Parts: sequence; C-alpha cells; structure tokens
Amino acid sequence: MQVYRHRLITRLWHWLNALAVLVMIPSGLMIFNAHPRLYWGNYGANFDHAWLKLPQWPGWLTLPSTYDLAGARHWHLAFALVLAFSLLVYLPWSLLNRHIQRDLRIRGAELAPAHLAQDLEAHWQLRFHDPADPKAYNIFQKASYAGVLFILLPLLIFTGLALAPGMWPWLADMFGGRQSARSLHFIAMALLSLFTVVHLTLVILAGPVNEVRSMITGWWKAPEDMGEAA
Repeated sequence: MQVYRHRLITRLWHWLNALAVLVMIPSGLMIFNAHPRLYWGNYGANFDHAWLKLPQWPGWLTLPSTYDLAGARHWHLAFALVLAFSLLVYLPWSLLNRHIQRDLRIRGAELAPAHLAQDLEAHWQLRFHDPADPKAYNIFQKASYAGVLFILLPLLIFTGLALAPGMWPWLADMFGGRQSARSLHFIAMALLSLFTVVHLTLVILAGPVNEVRSMITGWWKAPEDMGEAA
C-alpha cells in the first residue's frame, strides 16, 4: 500500500534544513573554538567565571577543518539565512494549509499515561506507524517536531541575531545580555544536534530506503502486515 505522506513544501523545507544544519553546526563549532567558554550576562573573558568550559572541537567536526574564524562566520551566516527564510516561508504556509493544526496538534488523550506507555512500547518494538492511519504522527513525533519548529529554530535564529555585530542591542538585552544569548544559542544547537542524531537513528531503524524515498517523492510504502492489521 502506497501512502502519500509528505507534501512538496514539507519535502523542500526538510532538505533545505538538512543542508543548513549540516553546514551551521560544524561552522558554529569552529566559531566556538575561538573562545570555548560560556557565560551568563553581558560580559565574559578568560578570567571570568564560565558556567561551561570545553576543549576545542577537533578539525573533523568543524567547518573549515583548520582554524579559520572568518571563513566559519561566512559559512554560518550564509546558511543562517537559508534556515531563517525557509522557516519564514514554511510556517505560514503550513498554518494556511492546516498541516500544523491537522498533524502536529497534541490532543489531551495523547498525554494520558496509558497512551504514552503504549506509544513508548511501540517504539521499543520498532513500530513507528499507526496501522489505522500510517500518515499520523505519534505523540513523541508531534512533541519533538513542534519543539523544533516553535522553540529551537526560533531560539537559534533570534539568539544568532542578538550575537551579530551591528544588530539591535535590545535583542541581546531580551536574553539577559550578549553572553547569555551566546549560551542559549549553544544550548539550542546542542539540543538540535541531539534531535538530529535521534531522528537519523529512528530513520535507520524504521527502514532508511522507504523513509528517505518518502521524503524525496512524498510516497511511503506501508508494510504488508500493516495493511492487514488496518
């Protein structure tokens, strides 16, 4: 059974985001290498107390692979524009065609302990799709996708703007200072990286050929036993 799961705009947005994330995370790590310490407030320097201090990231995780702060900033800013403008188009479009209301709205019954336990058990058994409605997202998908759409991506964009030289000073003040904005930017990046790793792991477990094909063509092939169960 073939199921049409992903509209064209969702597929385009997904791959634009994938490209942007693949560039922005390693280029951001190179920028972080210039001063691998995080602070709260407006100011932070070598002799100030840092709430987080990390060793420098190795070259195989950064872009460029050798120390180049200016080059990393160019890569980061270029793909930050891709991330921001694609979200600016995708969110209103998804609201207008009711994709968000229809597919990502979390209903009260889905938060019931019994329902959460049932979905968790299905995940452990590598059953990620509802036989009754293969297009439907489960509660964990809804919560994670909504969190990325409405919390992590906007937080990354606005804290990034707060860090950009020459941008509005009041934006950094909204986050408690420039160093606080930098810390929140790093935390959001770490959470987005974790989401990406979990997402890719689940794609592999669910059947990478079928899942990737559905994100390219829009069509997802339901397993035969799912059709029988439905």
